[in-house]
Amino acid sequence: MASVKFRFEDLEIWRMAIEVAEFLFDVADELEAKKLYRFAEQLRGADLSAPNNIAEGSGSVSKREFSQFLNIARRSTFENANMLIIFDRKKLITRTRRDHLLERLDHLSRTITSFQRTLMRLRHGAERYGQRT
Repeated sequence: MASVKFRFEDLEIWRMAIEVAEFLFDVADELEAKKLYRFAEQLRGADLSAPNNIAEGSGSVSKREFSQFLNIARRSTFENANMLIIFDRKKLITRTRRDHLLERLDHLSRTITSFQRTLMRLRHGAERYGQRT
């Protein structure tokens, strides 16, 4: 029996988002171990938002709709970055760890933006030829 594969699994931005999510989950686990349950819960929710929105958007019927999901995913990287900065300021994570994760989030955000631009160029190109996007 062949295994099922969803098209988002082939997207580099989704794979990047999953990698970042794993690192952020580790931070959430550490927060939970310190009995900071609300912080851990908030981080996990924002952490899952990027890969979830990329996956959900990949199932869109139009490039415009997919781009909207990508925008939500990109904004989630900013939410995660904000929380990491706060956690660093409260000495809940190290500055080194914060910087490492912020670099990964920044790279993910920029890659999502680049992918959105490519998607929009493809959309506008198709519209010129009367195709629906």
